[in-house]
Formats: sequence, structure tokens, C-alpha cells
Amino acid sequence: MARDTRQRILDCSLAMFNAQGEPTVTTNHIADELEISPGNLYYHFRNKDDIIEQLFARFEQRMDDALAGPGDRLPGLEDVWLQLHLVFECIWDYRFLYRDLLEILSRNRRLRLRFARILRRADARAREVMRGLSQAGVMRGSAAELDAVGTNLLVVATFWLNYAAVRGEQDEQVAIRDGIVQVLMLIAPFLRDAERVHLDTLTQAYRR
Repeated sequence: MARDTRQRILDCSLAMFNAQGEPTVTTNHIADELEISPGNLYYHFRNKDDIIEQLFARFEQRMDDALAGPGDRLPGLEDVWLQLHLVFECIWDYRFLYRDLLEILSRNRRLRLRFARILRRADARAREVMRGLSQAGVMRGSAAELDAVGTNLLVVATFWLNYAAVRGEQDEQVAIRDGIVQVLMLIAPFLRDAERVHLDTLTQAYRR
């Protein structure tokens, strides 16, 4: 029963953070939503930052899974598309972390260090994928250009929701869809003609 309550608190907190923004949600709001006492909530979590850290652990595992490579073969364009789709699905499910990223990290050093590790792993993985596409003959570019493309993919994906919000996009699902297309377009100038046609086909499903 205690485990069920703990899980309910995490699930409810995630939904409320995503819907209302993490800064506006208090532990009392979460307890009220679940119809439990604040004391019951504090039995499972010390404070709101404790809840956020547990949600971050789930996010970190999900992101690590999304960043996993295709195995013992060189990646293809569809591998990049699938990986981006999984990454943006993770960003969507934990979008409060990205929307309120700077505020959350500014007050929690442990999360700041953990998020930095995720970014380093993601950057290394993106560069590895770009080099793999080059080795497979899908992309053309110098080592420096391919590394820069990999880093640019990560930067755009990480801060896309913030950019979309400042731009005035009200529908975050549309913002996520646009973000996938934007990231894929960073690869386009380096693709061979046949792969550029294939990329256009892959992105059609996301275009408005």
C-alpha cells in the first residue's frame, strides 16, 4: 500500500507539474489532488525537491534508453529519426523539466550535476551517430562539421520548448512536432541527394 501511495504521488506530481508548471505547484496542492494528508505525503517524500529528484531518476533512465544505439551496426537515417522521436517523447512526458529547466537546476545542485552528465552523454552519443552516418555514406562532412552538427542537434532539442514558449506557441504537442522537424533539418545539408528525399518523406508526418 505504501508503495502504491508513493507511486501515486509521483504520477500525480508529474501530471500537475506538466500541466501547471512546477513552480506553481506545492506539496499541499499535490496532497489535495490525491485527497491525502500533507503528513502522508511527507512520510514518502521530504519535500517537493525530493519528489522532483525521484521524477528526474525516472526521466534519466528513460533518456538513457532513448539514446541507446542500434547495436553492432552503423546507424541509418531511420535510426536517427526513431531516436529523435523517442527523445522528444521523453521530453514531452517530462516537459516540466525542460520548461522550468533553469529555475529547477538553479536551486538544486545535485540535479544540475546529473543533468550535466545527461547532456555530456547525449552530446557524445549525437557525435557518434553523426560519425556513424558518415561512415555509412549517408552524410558527408569533415570531422569538425559532423561534431558540430551533433552538438547542435542536442542544443536545439534541449531548449526547443523554451524557444517555442517565448515565441508564443500555445500547443506544446505542436511545439514538440516542430522540434523534431527542426532537428532533422540540421542534418539535411550534409545528406546525399537520395537521403535528403528520404528525410523529406520522414518529416512529412510532422509538418502542419
